[in-house]
Amino acid sequence: MSRYFKYIYLNLFLLSSIVFTMVVGGCAADKEEGFAIYLTKDDIPPSRMEALSHVEIAKKPIISETDMFYYNPQTHQLKLTPAAFERISKLEVPVSGKSFLVCVDREPVYWGAFWVAHSSQSFEGVTIWKPLGNELPEIIAIELGYPSSSFYQGEDPRDNETVLQSLEQAGKLTAGLSIADIDKLPSSMKGYELYSWQESGEWHFTLITGTNRNKFIEEMVSEEDIVSEGGWIKVHAVGVSDIKAVLSKLPRGESIFWSAGLMGAVETSDMVMEHPPQPIIDEIEGFANGLGLVLALP
Repeated sequence: MSRYFKYIYLNLFLLSSIVFTMVVGGCAADKEEGFAIYLTKDDIPPSRMEALSHVEIAKKPIISETDMFYYNPQTHQLKLTPAAFERISKLEVPVSGKSFLVCVDREPVYWGAFWVAHSSQSFEGVTIWKPLGNELPEIIAIELGYPSSSFYQGEDPRDNETVLQSLEQAGKLTAGLSIADIDKLPSSMKGYELYSWQESGEWHFTLITGTNRNKFIEEMVSEEDIVSEGGWIKVHAVGVSDIKAVLSKLPRGESIFWSAGLMGAVETSDMVMEHPPQPIIDEIEGFANGLGLVLALP
């Protein structure tokens, strides 16, 4: 009888060992994926996404954590591996957009659409503009609206805590660069824009990459600097000496438009975008000319 019980015990032990191995193996296989961007399973167009209560994601992500060097939370730019960048560059995107979902552990957090720069259709959601394929560095950005952020409707979902925590845990979240980290600012296709205002008896300046979109006072007076590897620049300076130091990092021949006004207003402030007195203008203009910069005033 004892031999029989030993036989039963041995078989139960072996069975429990097999079950334990399967459970552990299953957990390893179901390891959390973290941040990823997926296309939709059925290639649902952006025009139909809002009307659906549930959208299934594709089998594999179009961008995973292993495809990224970093994510910049200031600019919402992703620096991709060359292979991932090429994959996005070759993605077939119609002029009406191609839907994607930003996920954490395969759970959708928010959705958007890949878009092409030659599209004549506007879009009020989150976008990733399809790169041309020959751009360096290999960076894409999660942006708001198309053709500009003024078309966007709703709250900005890109600062979602779950998404940022996942990226931080994966070591993919970068703190971004500061003006002190670089010797030269990048050249800008549309030049740079300079804004100035007086606050607490001092003249403040913001140098920002030139774009066609409207700028708002809230954005200009923010002290947060943005210096991205992809070329987007916004630098705040206090005093003539500080803005000279910023201008000295621009490449020779760069154009700067010194604006005297802005769209929008700060509700709790009476700050106004304006030019400083003529002696300060002359000093900054002379300094810029000496650097070979083209400074224009309206």
